[in-house]
Amino acid sequence: MQKTSGDKPKQAVRAKSILLRIGICVAVLLLGLVGMLKLATLKKPPPETRPVEQPIRVRGLTVQPEDVTVTITGYGEVRAVTRVSLAPEVAGRVVTVHPRLEPGGIVPRDAVLFAVDPRTYAAAVAEARAAAEQLQATVLRLEKQYAIDRERRKTLARNRDLANAEFERLKQLYEKNHVGTQSGVDKAEQAYNTTVDMAEQLDQAVALYPFHIQEARSALKAARARTMQAEISLENCRVKAPFRARVASESIDIGAHVSPGVAVVTLVDDAVLEIQVPLDSRDVRRWLVFNDPAAGVESRSWFADVAQRPCRIRWTEDPQGPARAGRLHRVVAFDPQTRTVTVAVRIAAEDRNGFAGDALPLVEGMFCTIEIPGKQLANVFRLPRTAVSYEQTLFLVTEQSRLKTVGVEVAHTQGNTVFVSGGIVPGDTVVVTRLTDPLENVLLEVTR
Repeated sequence: MQKTSGDKPKQAVRAKSILLRIGICVAVLLLGLVGMLKLATLKKPPPETRPVEQPIRVRGLTVQPEDVTVTITGYGEVRAVTRVSLAPEVAGRVVTVHPRLEPGGIVPRDAVLFAVDPRTYAAAVAEARAAAEQLQATVLRLEKQYAIDRERRKTLARNRDLANAEFERLKQLYEKNHVGTQSGVDKAEQAYNTTVDMAEQLDQAVALYPFHIQEARSALKAARARTMQAEISLENCRVKAPFRARVASESIDIGAHVSPGVAVVTLVDDAVLEIQVPLDSRDVRRWLVFNDPAAGVESRSWFADVAQRPCRIRWTEDPQGPARAGRLHRVVAFDPQTRTVTVAVRIAAEDRNGFAGDALPLVEGMFCTIEIPGKQLANVFRLPRTAVSYEQTLFLVTEQSRLKTVGVEVAHTQGNTVFVSGGIVPGDTVVVTRLTDPLENVLLEVTR
């Protein structure tokens, strides 16, 4: 299709419109650029300032050396030293029971806890005493008869001599002088033989008397022993408390039948308590004080006697309460599995009772913390445990109030306290505020 002459003016108008628009855009850009340059000439640069270092606020502690007694801390349960289980020694029916015989009850020394029906045992005592009295009478009778028969033996000996003399006289008269008769001689001989036989029988009886008396005396001793045994059984019908005791358990009632050897009552003596405390064998070797072995220990096959030093005891349920006094008593055992040494701490009755404002005394079953004094550390620095890291380093404050990291030697750690033996000197200021990865030589603001 061919363009007409009318199209050419339209194209010229469009070209002028485009050029006008371009010109307007260029003019706007030039005006903006000129404005920006004008504004740039009006802006002033800010004044130059130097950066100021901000210090870290910490708490410092100026250290001085001191001599410190090391305390070994352990834990253990309070137990009574004396605990006994009582069983009747005779069988029978229970007829009386102490009114305080119940768990937790306190019974005085020698109080009758319970009694078994004594009638059978009383009858046995009466029977044994009667048998002993009968044998006593037998001994007395034999001793009396022994004395009588010894006197009779003298008489029979005299009669025997007389009968012999009479027999010899009649025999001589008959044989030499033909006086008398053979019958008379025979009767005299018979009388003589009878007296000889009686004398021999009496001699035999007298010779056996000491044996019969000894047998009777032995039987009397046996009867007296049976009497004593019966009396003991009668006495054992009443079971008494061997000491002032607390009843830990009981299983007995009136009318119940008890048997010998079957425990029915458990008593506890609370006068002396004990805590067995397991300690790390390394702490025991390094810090616990033992007496000189040459002072009375004959063999080194066991631990020497520990120095019986006073200890401090606190109930774990009342850690802020008053401490009770105990005393280290002995080494109990060594456990090869845990490498622990168990020691015993004794607590006397006057040291375990409650203090003013403290409602509970120290009693059996309480779990306690025990502080045992050991050897002494000389010239060490006392610091909070938070001041020393696990790598045994701490932060010092320099004279320019700068932070400095130093390594130290830790002699002992005791609770929340660390005792340092090397790495710092007297007068150093140690940072006791816990810091996390501080920059070395950072500026510090120290408060005391």
